[in-house]
Amino acid sequence: MRNINFSESHRITTIGILLIVSVTGQSGCSTQQLYNTGQSWQRNECNRLMDQLERERCLSNTSTSYESYKKQSTSGNEQK
Repeated sequence: MRNINFSESHRITTIGILLIVSVTGQSGCSTQQLYNTGQSWQRNECNRLMDQLERERCLSNTSTSYESYKKQSTSGNEQK
C-alpha cells in the first residue's frame, strides 16, 4: 500500500465527492443522503493514510453532522 499525503488525500476526497454528487444527484437522493455518502467515502480515504497525525486530522473533518454542516453553510450564504 502506498503512502498518501494530506494534500493528495484532500484532492482525492474532492474529486470523489464531485463524482458522487454527479452520479447520485440524478437519482433523486436527498442532500443529506449525499452528504452522508460523501462523509463515509472520506472516512474510508482517511483510513488509508499511513501517518497517524494526518489520518486523525483527516478524520476530524468527517465528524461534522449534517445539521451542523447545513447551519454553517446557511450562515456563510447569509454573510455574503
